[in-house]
Amino acid sequence: MTGTCRFDFQDKRVFVVGGTSGINLGIAKAFARAGARVAVASRSQDKVDAAVSELKQISQKDHLGVCFDVRDREALAKGFADIAAIYGQLDVLVSGAAGNFPASASRLSENGFKSVIDIDLQGSFQVLKQAYPLMQRPGSNIIQISAPQAYIAMPVQAHVCAAKAGVDMLTRTLAIEWGCEGIRVNSLVPGPIADTEGFNRLAPGEQLQQRVAQSVPLKRNGTTQDIADTALFLASDAASYITGVVLPVDGGWSLGGASMAMAELGQMVARQEAQDKQ
Repeated sequence: MTGTCRFDFQDKRVFVVGGTSGINLGIAKAFARAGARVAVASRSQDKVDAAVSELKQISQKDHLGVCFDVRDREALAKGFADIAAIYGQLDVLVSGAAGNFPASASRLSENGFKSVIDIDLQGSFQVLKQAYPLMQRPGSNIIQISAPQAYIAMPVQAHVCAAKAGVDMLTRTLAIEWGCEGIRVNSLVPGPIADTEGFNRLAPGEQLQQRVAQSVPLKRNGTTQDIADTALFLASDAASYITGVVLPVDGGWSLGGASMAMAELGQMVARQEAQDKQ
């Protein structure tokens, strides 16, 4: 799906951390279609190269790619320095690095819990802290990609619930602290988004994904374009008085369907864990 560009980001400088696949790559492409110069980052150099190639097929801007793990502070700082050497400043930052896997709390290892906290929460803080010096002026925008686990308790997701709740409170806190400089900070919360790695992991199989769709009030799973369009809106002048917002883009799923759908995943994981004990 290519979508129709309704916003103008001509020559704006956009950095999408985690922007080499799924939702985040969809956001990066949407900004490129809207005229922006887009940089992406992830842990895999191959994925970075592939994403930059796709961006250059959209427009012949100086799209960039850097490779780092958000848990590696030195590599992260170097990546931002490399971007700053070319772009100078940033107009939009999308912080989308995340980790997830289903595991009941009783079986979740300390390292597994820490890994998700380090990627989602600690990583988000480090990304935003590195971006801050490049965004200290009115009109700059930070969009964090959160998850409904931030405010909906879900089985086999204790680690993600804890991490994303922290991400959203970080969003609200920095919206207060950095608002006086004109920096807007918001969280965007995707619901069940079809054809993404995260959705396929939490709702494996077409049958379960169709049941998830029926648990959504709008009776469909979302698309990466749904999320990309919302990211463009949040970063645009049309949203110039919006900051500190945690915005669900989920077809109403968080109104009740999310808990019901995730309960089935919890039951599946419990059955698998019981079999593993035998």
